[in-house]
Amino acid sequence: MSVLLNQDTKVIVQGITGRIGSVQTRWMLSYHTKVVGGVTPGKGGGTVEGLPVFDSVEEAVKETGANASVFFVPAAFTMDAFFETVDAGIGLIVVVPEHVPVHDVLRMRAYARERGAFALGPTTPGVLVPGVGKMGIMPAAMFAPGRVGVISRSGTLSYEFAGILSESSVGQSTVVGMGADPVVLTNLPDLLKLFEEDRDTDAVIIVGEVGGEQEERAADMIGNMQKPVSAYIAGKFSPQGKRMGHAGAIVRGSSGTVDAKHAALAAAGATILESPIDVAEWASAHNLS
Repeated sequence: MSVLLNQDTKVIVQGITGRIGSVQTRWMLSYHTKVVGGVTPGKGGGTVEGLPVFDSVEEAVKETGANASVFFVPAAFTMDAFFETVDAGIGLIVVVPEHVPVHDVLRMRAYARERGAFALGPTTPGVLVPGVGKMGIMPAAMFAPGRVGVISRSGTLSYEFAGILSESSVGQSTVVGMGADPVVLTNLPDLLKLFEEDRDTDAVIIVGEVGGEQEERAADMIGNMQKPVSAYIAGKFSPQGKRMGHAGAIVRGSSGTVDAKHAALAAAGATILESPIDVAEWASAHNLS
């Protein structure tokens, strides 16, 4: 078992004919992901990497049996594409693009929840199950199969943590990029619940950052979890009011600071990591190798 993505996941790539979509399709295929086709309106009938291109998601689902979709669609068209995808019955949607307007994300999130679709992003590197497949842009060479789950707001840090774990002979069950925007399609507590229920995950690492309240929201869930949880919060020295890389990584007043997140997470029972390298010692202490 794995979280979200497994050997039965049939993926379509929306925006497959674009420069990024076509390249990432090649990399997903090379990692054994079951990519079955792509969608670019007006370019149906063509192929990319030997895969059929369709004009609509409905047509792609009908012809391929797809049940998941990864987006490489320009931000301005993401909401309409998202609604189309949910209406076509796709159950898992990974929205990679940045700069999707917040009010669009709010509508997308409500639409997915009403219709039972699960969505990640925007601004997410995607989801990767080591040795099984990936949806998104994570560099697969840094990951190794195992039993530690990783949930990250930062794409780059998710790779770094996976690399440190792998070098310490600690494999990962699933690595999930939840998205780095102020509003995301699935919140941290919901992702923690998936890992808590996954019989092939023994422990969970949260890779957070300053800004927002995702980590604080997770505290109640962590307090009720049976599996050990550790957390690293990036941006300790971020100046107030200055966005640090991601749209969601901004400290406003006393909200969203590293200290506030540390306090909430520690009170819930999570182990606080002061540096990414500390995750190796934490994993060793919990016999996770």
